[in-house]
Amino acid sequence: MQNAQIPVLQEYSIEGGVTLPLFQFPALDQTGMVRHGFTTRLGGVSKGMFSTLNLSFSRGDDAEDVKENYRRLASALHVDSGSFVFSHQTHTTNVARVGKADVCGGRLGEHRFSDVDGLVTDEAGVTLVTFHADCVPLFFVDLAHHAIGLSHSGWRGTVHRMGRATLERMREEFGTDASDVVCAIGPSICGACYEVSEDVAKEFQSEFGGASVGFLQEKGGGKYLLDLWRANEAVLLEAGIKKERLSVTEVCTCCNQKLLFSHRATGGKRGNLAAALALRRA
Repeated sequence: MQNAQIPVLQEYSIEGGVTLPLFQFPALDQTGMVRHGFTTRLGGVSKGMFSTLNLSFSRGDDAEDVKENYRRLASALHVDSGSFVFSHQTHTTNVARVGKADVCGGRLGEHRFSDVDGLVTDEAGVTLVTFHADCVPLFFVDLAHHAIGLSHSGWRGTVHRMGRATLERMREEFGTDASDVVCAIGPSICGACYEVSEDVAKEFQSEFGGASVGFLQEKGGGKYLLDLWRANEAVLLEAGIKKERLSVTEVCTCCNQKLLFSHRATGGKRGNLAAALALRRA
């Protein structure tokens, strides 16, 4: 039997006979409330190191190519290409409530927010977007209040508990209780690939204490391996997410360079992947 907790790669046919693959979590689909996906680097029109489905306007790619990539993503998700909401991410734990007034409309590529790494909404017609190329996407679906959240969590976001910060913002805005939330940790760099320095390891040891042994492994020479999947899992369970409602990826961006963009693997010469999440219309 297929494990419903891990993401599945689904292929979508869009105009012109193009196929665009998306990673999707069965547990999120089974809520019947959302459309969602995590992109690969396949199915777009970008060229060179951005090939082909780059979703960043800020890394030097041709803007018209990126706009076409977004139109293709919208088609695969069955959402309007003007429904996307973007933020300029800076590894904070800042979370913004957004709505229809914040969607890009015809202004694809314009960031509505700065220094925001998490977005929440309870409005249909709004597609939340976060950007990734090793950092962790976190998906949240509140079954009780028909609300959603999507966050970007690198090591800084993780050590400062971005998952908890997102749930707290959803509680403030919508009355969310973590026990009602279906949550997923999306494709990102795995613990075997993510080497960090001793100063980063010490931040996790200071913040998480003895629990850090579950996701931090000393290599020697002042180097450690950090498992962001397990660290975010610990954060979310601590925040009240039920284990049976938490899906955790087994897909590593760094291990799968032909399929996914990885900052670590390419030394920064890459495009951006995107996580997207939208409420279905009632």
